[in-house]
Amino acid sequence: QVQLVESGGGLVQAGGSLRLSCAVSESRFSINAMGWYRQAPGKQRDLVASITSGGSINHAESVKGRFTISRGNAKNTMYLQMNNLKPEDTAVYYCNAINAYGTIYWGKGTLVTVSS
Repeated sequence: QVQLVESGGGLVQAGGSLRLSCAVSESRFSINAMGWYRQAPGKQRDLVASITSGGSINHAESVKGRFTISRGNAKNTMYLQMNNLKPEDTAVYYCNAINAYGTIYWGKGTLVTVSS
């Protein structure tokens, strides 16, 4: 069973930084794309950033210039560098991965809380 494990969430003051990590448990898992989503209380889950196996990157308008998605040197790892955090960035952040067959996998999420 493929598992995605997020880490790096926590409590930070506005203006601070955090780095989220996501690791896929199976090294042979063939990834077409990975992404970060977030869900604030009472709201839908929204895309934050995505990256394809070919290196194409997309960031949501709300985080452009502040967040950066990247793939790690280790196979099947991904990061989200979050700078200049704002209270409205408070949410549970989820890692997602899509394999070559179009199957989507989700992590359990990591909580990011930004205090004002």
